[in-house]
Amino acid sequence: MSAPEPTTAHDPDCDGLQVYIVGGAVRDALLGQPAGDRDWVVVGATPEDMARRGFIPVGGDFPVFLHPRTKEEYALARTERKSGRGYKGFTFYTGADVTLEQDLLRRDLTVNAIARTPQGQLLDPLNGAADVRARVLRHVGEAFAEDPVRILRLGRFAARFGDFTVAPDTLALCRRMVENGEVDALVPERVWKELSRGLMAATPSRMLDVLAQSGALARVMPQLQDIDIVSADLDRAAAAGLPLPGRYALLCRLAPERDALSRRLRVPTECADQARLLPRVVDQAGAADPPAQLALMESCDALRKPDRYAALLQAAAVVVAVDQPAWQRRVDAVRGVDAGAIARQCAGDPARIKPALQQARLDALAAL
Repeated sequence: MSAPEPTTAHDPDCDGLQVYIVGGAVRDALLGQPAGDRDWVVVGATPEDMARRGFIPVGGDFPVFLHPRTKEEYALARTERKSGRGYKGFTFYTGADVTLEQDLLRRDLTVNAIARTPQGQLLDPLNGAADVRARVLRHVGEAFAEDPVRILRLGRFAARFGDFTVAPDTLALCRRMVENGEVDALVPERVWKELSRGLMAATPSRMLDVLAQSGALARVMPQLQDIDIVSADLDRAAAAGLPLPGRYALLCRLAPERDALSRRLRVPTECADQARLLPRVVDQAGAADPPAQLALMESCDALRKPDRYAALLQAAAVVVAVDQPAWQRRVDAVRGVDAGAIARQCAGDPARIKPALQQARLDALAAL
């Protein structure tokens, strides 16, 4: 595999620094995919060196700086040592004596542990480029087992890169991590961050498959049921380009404890709401008579939130036949009923307002 063409012009702010592009930008270039944000690692420098050059410190646990002009992130090369349980249990060392290879050794997967000079030369001590060619997701080393978030990331990458396989020894290591209780230390925010990105990938089912095969799925999302069915639903949702709330709702569709799962993962309100309402829409999307149609719309608050109702219909269409244009006409017809006029007509008898409004909406549906 030949090295990519240089992508970075001479940068006077980095004169005298050993800087390398690392991680996803290098991997994606090797795959011929558009590169996203570039991450840089700096070898042989101190925080004081970076500050003198005008780099802006933004790091928390370890020194990360923003380039004074491009605002790209530059992290000092670092090593890490396990010092506690879970993904936060690490002590970092960022001395000027840390080498590029030592920095790459702390990364998760070999395909993410490739560096490139600003001139385009690859530095690949862990043979990540070979795994890119072979389409294999493989852990860098046994230190992978020290961070349970890496199981989630492995699943996310499997969902993103549908033609990659997971190395058998990597999956076996994930199983040992689960058996050792490492995943029990994961906090909801990290689970949701990786899960949401995996759900938005091209093949979300592969993330669920990796988590299930490793045993992690039952630990982080025990409420889920009928994974085989919802996995197929999710892949169809991805092909249809559904937004995240609809995909999450499909994930939870067959889980009776979907509300508990939403609380467990602390998902955004829109995701939790669609997860709660989608089963109703799936069950009643074929309603043929006005009373049933109106009942469904009212139970989903479609009159006040028509856009959310449209999104629910789109998600339901992944698993059942849904006449979405017909439902749009029904929502428009019901919302077109002048509730104010009816209230004025019943001004002398307020108790008549609600049934009169209900009848007017049913009449509007029947007239379609």
